[in-house]
Amino acid sequence: MSKITAAITGVQGYIPEDILSNDDLAKMVDTTDEWITSRTGIKERRIMKNGASSDMAAEAVKGLLAKKNIDPLDIELVILATVTPDYPFPSTANVLCDKVGMKNAWGFDLKAACSGFIYALSTACQFIETGRHKKVLVVGVDKMTSILDYQDRTTCVIFGDGAGVVLLEPNEEGMGVQDFILRSDGAGREFLLQPAGGCVNPPTIETVEKRMHFVKQEGKQVFKFAVTNMAEVSAEIMEKNNLTSEDVDWLVPHQANLRIIDATAERMGLPREKVMINIEKYGNTTAGTLPLCLWDYEKQLKKGDNIILSAFGGGFTWGAVYLKWAYNS
Repeated sequence: MSKITAAITGVQGYIPEDILSNDDLAKMVDTTDEWITSRTGIKERRIMKNGASSDMAAEAVKGLLAKKNIDPLDIELVILATVTPDYPFPSTANVLCDKVGMKNAWGFDLKAACSGFIYALSTACQFIETGRHKKVLVVGVDKMTSILDYQDRTTCVIFGDGAGVVLLEPNEEGMGVQDFILRSDGAGREFLLQPAGGCVNPPTIETVEKRMHFVKQEGKQVFKFAVTNMAEVSAEIMEKNNLTSEDVDWLVPHQANLRIIDATAERMGLPREKVMINIEKYGNTTAGTLPLCLWDYEKQLKKGDNIILSAFGGGFTWGAVYLKWAYNS
């Protein structure tokens, strides 16, 4: 019997209609289009004015199920990566299953910030490879605008809202996820976090007045760690699997900063044409960036393509996944 691997057999994204451009932000905080573009590569981002993370995820999942002609009742497991859940509890995965009618599925949320999707994808693979499940959804979604301080130009210019989802199914042709390397370092929590809302700093009038429920970031520290670790883990997974730059067809990097993306590609020896980039359109959608890239580039992907997904996020968390694309669009 052939070895069972977990293959991505479908991908879908959802982005809100409303656009917040750099020029729009310049009217809100002390910044300019040139300042934002030169430092991040972002030109605009999508904003969900009404609705929750589960609403964006539901639109993405409905689109995927329709595209694949799959009954919601056939989905067995949903793993949803987010740092902006609808509620502290119940899990947004449970809310999503209810909204889409996936009544036979169980699910849970996974929180690893911008690395959330690769953490969730690697976790989901285990349920396919063991034969436990045959149809698993991995969702990356964040409504970052719900935790942004639009008085803080160091963070509010970076993030946008969006959702993406992939379907994982068993494969016996050698396609799908081949390997993954995941890392974390909790000592980095002080440099990128939402200080209040958890049990360390429960919500109070004081935490609200001090604006502690918004994202806080030490940009220089995060940039330094991200450039080094995202590039190194991407090179490490290539070396571990005996891949040269010629063997890699696509790098799917987390869309946080164009300079970090370029540094990762350079460390891997990849030209820009092998790198998926959509940061200029969406900004950093946190757990949504990687599936949104796959969605944007889906028609360019060919069965058997060697693809490396790489991310770095708050926590700190980081890692890389090596997979072989399983289908032609």
